[in-house]
Amino acid sequence: MNRSELYNQCCRYHGQRVRITCRDGSVHVGEVTRVSRNTVWIRPDAEFGGYGLGWFGEGFGAGFGIALGAITGIALASLFFW
Repeated sequence: MNRSELYNQCCRYHGQRVRITCRDGSVHVGEVTRVSRNTVWIRPDAEFGGYGLGWFGEGFGAGFGIALGAITGIALASLFFW
């Protein structure tokens, strides 16, 4: 998936719970709070290894950023937890 397709997919998933897999094998589950051309921000789920503390970033509760170039896959989390 190229960066433009990944950006568009992240935009479609804004406000939804997703599962992101990165090139280093790490997996992040949480709500997409913001998307830029280079980064997607997610607020991690507390029950899936996130801290759930209302991360400070681009405003309270924005989560943390993941570079689009580091992402190998993104899918709605509900597809994995049913």
